[in-house]
Amino acid sequence: MAKLMLFDSTLRDGNHAVRHQIRKDQIEDYCLAMDGTGVYTIIVGHGNGLGASSLQVGFSRLTEHEMLETARKNLEKTKLGAYMIPGFGTIRDNLEPAIRDGVEVFTIGCHCTEADTTKQHIEFLRKKGKEVYGVLMMYHMASAEKLLEEARKMQSYGAMGVILMDSAGASTPELVQRSISTLYEGLQIHVGFHPHNNMGMAVANAYTAYLEGADIIDGTLRGFGAGAGNCQLENVAALFEKCRIKTGIDFYRMLDASETVMPELMGREMGQEPLSIVSGQAGVFSAFKIPVQKAAEEFQVDPRDIFYELGRRKVVAGQEDMIVEVAESLSRPAGGSGNINYQLESLL
Repeated sequence: MAKLMLFDSTLRDGNHAVRHQIRKDQIEDYCLAMDGTGVYTIIVGHGNGLGASSLQVGFSRLTEHEMLETARKNLEKTKLGAYMIPGFGTIRDNLEPAIRDGVEVFTIGCHCTEADTTKQHIEFLRKKGKEVYGVLMMYHMASAEKLLEEARKMQSYGAMGVILMDSAGASTPELVQRSISTLYEGLQIHVGFHPHNNMGMAVANAYTAYLEGADIIDGTLRGFGAGAGNCQLENVAALFEKCRIKTGIDFYRMLDASETVMPELMGREMGQEPLSIVSGQAGVFSAFKIPVQKAAEEFQVDPRDIFYELGRRKVVAGQEDMIVEVAESLSRPAGGSGNINYQLESLL
């Protein structure tokens, strides 16, 4: 087993929870508090990554340059990271400027069956001498065998690892075990896992992933992130150390950052709110929670029905326009069932 690396996505995934409105001073304070704590990289940016600030998924308070430059100035020991989904961002408009802004670690994401969309981006970054990891989003929507096929593509492009992203918080321990072990046995690069906490399983699933061969766990302080939030880094560090798994984390400093910086950054505690639980059970992208709530209010329908219908249609990140379409269809006579058992049966 390779040395465990903890990726910190607090200033990226956490941006979802505050509608991408993290401020410059909050980035400064967070980076100063977490620099040198032992996390491998701090990933900074819009919740959906480089190039995603838009009307479709929400505008950031700050430009990418402002976010990355601010973080870079306040990190001396910890690597600066960035995330990008091809289609939102491009090499010329986003990756090249991010390199100039000092980003050292890149994670390039795509839907779990579309690794070919990352080819030119991963190859470009490797030629530039940058660390780059592939990310397979919504991994629960593909078989372990298909995930390995897609991960091998990323490996062939030069990715130094592949991270499975539980974008919907839909994982069971059995699914994590099967998927991670398949990648670990079939790849020659790092394997990682990015859990969400919709059903309260993020830390347990992270531990399961490690036991099956994952040496990258991607989480956030206080679980700050989309929907019900992410895998809480403090909990993971505590659990792993208790199990005699060395993390290299300065645990007291991490706890200090959690206590001093996070309350103001978050504004509220993360938790398994009922709608986030439904999102996880339906297998729908966690960041859809806020637009689903808005659409439900606009069309006077049950937001739970929207989530289950989105799950039935297998809607993924980037298809936000489908939320309004589903809400509108459910608002018609006999459009919404109002019956959770009916909705569940349509997913199974």
